[in-house]
Amino acid sequence: MERGRNRYLLLADEDLMSLAGGNDSAAFAALYDRHGRAAYSLAYRMMGERQAAEDLVQEAFLAVWRGVRSYRAERGSVRTWVLSIVHNRGIDQLRSSSSRRRTQDRVEAVAQTSQPSEAFTEAWRNSQREQVRQALSSLPPEQLKVLELAYFSGYTHTEIAELLGLPLGTVKGRMRLGLKKIREYFDSRGMAVPG
Repeated sequence: MERGRNRYLLLADEDLMSLAGGNDSAAFAALYDRHGRAAYSLAYRMMGERQAAEDLVQEAFLAVWRGVRSYRAERGSVRTWVLSIVHNRGIDQLRSSSSRRRTQDRVEAVAQTSQPSEAFTEAWRNSQREQVRQALSSLPPEQLKVLELAYFSGYTHTEIAELLGLPLGTVKGRMRLGLKKIREYFDSRGMAVPG
């Protein structure tokens, strides 16, 4: 058995993907062995806790297994594809938990009798968050993606370029244009850029 497993160690990622696409679970296990640690590292940076990161990696690799035939080598490396699935699933989970947290925060805020100044401060913060959310939703998806990766996930420009399979200059350009559009969004409404 060990000898059979060793043969997968010598195969390129693309070959393992082909075998996994034919329901070869040992090839998929080899892919997991190769990319699981990087996937966990990304998941942990995004989620901030061990159990949530492990759950995210498990969910992401399940998506990889189910979508193994949809992988296209011309769009990027297997590692980039796997990490983008982890990242996208993580963003979805964070958005979902953020939405639940906001609802819970609102209920708690109403239930508590707070000082008027505290209530005003909270309302102002919520208003700013909503303005930023609206500004972000006005961006083209390409610009939104690089800004999310940089500001919400903590990636460097170089890491974003590698993750998305883009030239570094393209990432910097999208970042610059995205920030410019956000600034214009607030300027056109006579608002200061929150910060």
